[in-house]
Amino acid sequence: MRYGYIRPIVEDQKCTQQLTELNLDTLVIEKHGLARKRTDLEQLLMNVQKGDDLFVQNLLVLADSLQQLSDILRLAERDQITIHFLDEQLTSQSLQKASLLQSVAFFVKLQSMFHSHSSTFTLQAAKQQGVSIGRPRKSDDNLQRAFAMYDSKNYTLFDIKEETGISKSTLYRYLDERPT
Repeated sequence: MRYGYIRPIVEDQKCTQQLTELNLDTLVIEKHGLARKRTDLEQLLMNVQKGDDLFVQNLLVLADSLQQLSDILRLAERDQITIHFLDEQLTSQSLQKASLLQSVAFFVKLQSMFHSHSSTFTLQAAKQQGVSIGRPRKSDDNLQRAFAMYDSKNYTLFDIKEETGISKSTLYRYLDERPT
């Protein structure tokens, strides 16, 4: 059988650009892009049988880490299924036959992609829950005191930092944002 697996990824969060031109027997769609609770993938991997083909758009769709990819590739080898990674133009068999140098370079790039994907979806989930992202803004009292010290031209940037706790780069950023 020919299975397809899609899930939200950074480049395709609505899953509209994955596996669009393939004729598949079964298409499995994961509802979220987070690493946890990939129940649809787990169920799919339990259902595939010897000789089946599993198609994914790219490696990020299938795995969230090198360890998970390694586990899935071992499973594919054991169960004698072929996984096709369309964007990379690879199969699970070709990954197993690659030289050590090719593999290391490939997996270094892949690890960076995993990290980026995971960070993006984690930040989006946090924003949806109302969590403030990034450094907190400096207090208005401190900013006004720093502005007054800066405008008076009687203080060095070091003096302003010591008095208010606002660094030179932060002060300049706030000065650029300040209405004139």
